[in-house]
Amino acid sequence: MQQEMSAILKQAAAGDAISLARALVATPSVNPELEEGGAGEQEVANLVAGWLEGWGVSVQVSEPSPGRFNVLGRIGKAGTGKVLLLNGHLDTVGIAGMTVDPFGVRIEDGRLWGRGSCDMKGGVAAILAAAALLQRNKPEYGTIYVALTADEENASVGIQAFLKDGLWADGAIVCEPTGLTIMPAHKGFVWIEALFAGNAAHGSRSDMGVDAIEHAAQYLIRVADLRRKLESRQAHPLLGHGSIHAGTITGGSAPSIYPASCKVVLERRTLPGEDITAIMEEFQSALRDLEREVPELSAHLKHTLIRSATEVEAGSMLIERLAKVCNSEKVNPLKLGMTAWVEASFLNEAGIPAICFGPGSIGQAHSDDEWIRVEEIEQCASVLERFARVFLEEQD
Repeated sequence: MQQEMSAILKQAAAGDAISLARALVATPSVNPELEEGGAGEQEVANLVAGWLEGWGVSVQVSEPSPGRFNVLGRIGKAGTGKVLLLNGHLDTVGIAGMTVDPFGVRIEDGRLWGRGSCDMKGGVAAILAAAALLQRNKPEYGTIYVALTADEENASVGIQAFLKDGLWADGAIVCEPTGLTIMPAHKGFVWIEALFAGNAAHGSRSDMGVDAIEHAAQYLIRVADLRRKLESRQAHPLLGHGSIHAGTITGGSAPSIYPASCKVVLERRTLPGEDITAIMEEFQSALRDLEREVPELSAHLKHTLIRSATEVEAGSMLIERLAKVCNSEKVNPLKLGMTAWVEASFLNEAGIPAICFGPGSIGQAHSDDEWIRVEEIEQCASVLERFARVFLEEQD
């Protein structure tokens, strides 16, 4: 195994896309906020920085929060033309329950297995392989930033730190797993906490007890009505409809006691252009209607986390040039919407047009047997390298 790993690292240092992916998967980077004892990004950030420096890329490793690490590489000279950003994240979700070696280097049936292979070390490997080629034969004009972030799987401290420090580009490709499909739009979400207050009493005292769980259940029926209304609205051309589901429900202390409280956390998946204030009013209105029917009901709603849905306008140069390059590289230039939220949201909100394009299927992300087709990693690297040249050569 040690001999195999040495060979993989040697090939990775030469910029081989598959070897880069294998070395990245073999380096644990579980987000410590998600799993106790998670390694975080320090080791993998140092590994990546070493490769970039070895290729002659200007590199900066930063610590956006204690123990969490970003890597920023720059190819080309700033101020000489357009700027392209290639973005991925270095952290992964946890490994509990995995049915394959989470940090192995196994390739079987054309698939690389392990935690992060799909989400998103395969995408990071494609970025790095493209960067190696671009550094060896730099475009005459323009700058390419390789921005690899910490903490995407939790609070996104990495990308937010980059933007706070002034990172900017004319366009960005976020290499989340899209199956090499161009995804110019993605959904957002808002988490809504519904707190219901009851009155604790012995289970035999129905005259005294007020059941907070029952009130929560009655409200969830109203929420289901909201969901059906959402599904009747006009669909987004790439994303379809918004959605609502109850993610968690907690309440009560014992079967023989009327529950004094119940908390339901709802998730509302949003579309570009939807207004959070208007969304919250829909939930508040449903609660007010229920309060009129159930006078003893006591409840409070608040949103706890908001992540915006964003999109790049159809027909933009970023989308059309990427589609053209995909065609030239024998990759189907299909355009779809990303149903998940991604850090392209922060980039778009900062004025950097950002679309998703990367190897792997989102259906394999976070799975117990996570894998990625290695052919897609190589194809993505080729597309990214060619696209960077096309994008930078075309002057506005």
